Amino acid sequence: MDIELTDYELTPETTMIRGFWLDLGSRVEKDSGWMRIEWLIANRLELVKQGDTERGMLYRYPADNSLWHYWLVAPQMADGGPPALEKISTEQAATIFG
Repeated sequence: MDIELTDYELTPETTMIRGFWLDLGSRVEKDSGWMRIEWLIANRLELVKQGDTERGMLYRYPADNSLWHYWLVAPQMADGGPPALEKISTEQAATIFG
């Protein structure tokens, strides 16, 4: 099954995306949520604030000026583990990133 690029776009209903490892027995791979997060960061989101490993990063979606918090779910794991991307308010961004 091919994933269309339109499947990766943010919609008004999207509030959170989490990546997961897919255990295929002899190897693990990134799931579609993880790939979607990577695609959004590379193609749609603008970096607003780079935090430390614990806080993650703050991105803005230019299409609607929404704020998105990116962080690694298990930063203690090799490569930080799977990522998460969550839509947050301006107040939440101020609390997390100062």
